[in-house]
Amino acid sequence: QVQLAESGGGLVQPGGSRRFPCAASGSVLSIYIMGWYRQAPGKQRELVATITRDGRIAYADSVKGRFTIPRDNAKNTESLQMNSLKPEDTAVYYCHADGVDSFAYSTTRGPYWGQGTQVTVSS
Repeated sequence: QVQLAESGGGLVQPGGSRRFPCAASGSVLSIYIMGWYRQAPGKQRELVATITRDGRIAYADSVKGRFTIPRDNAKNTESLQMNSLKPEDTAVYYCHADGVDSFAYSTTRGPYWGQGTQVTVSS
């Protein structure tokens, strides 16, 4: 199967920045789409940003111009670079992957989720 590992959450002051990576491991040859979702307390999980293997990117309107999503296809990793953070960015952030090509017959194409990392924006 496929595992997604995130790291790097924590407390950030408003206006600050934070970057955290996500690495896919397991029987992975390539991944079509990777991305980030977040879930704030009392709210549904929502899309933050996605990037396809050929570099097409989509951002939620609320993060456009502040967040970027670099990706390394060769290493099956992605990151979320968050700048100009606001209190409303406080949430658990989840790494996501779908459309997995694998050398293992039993590995499904996805979707896969990381365990989530808490980001709190507060002074």
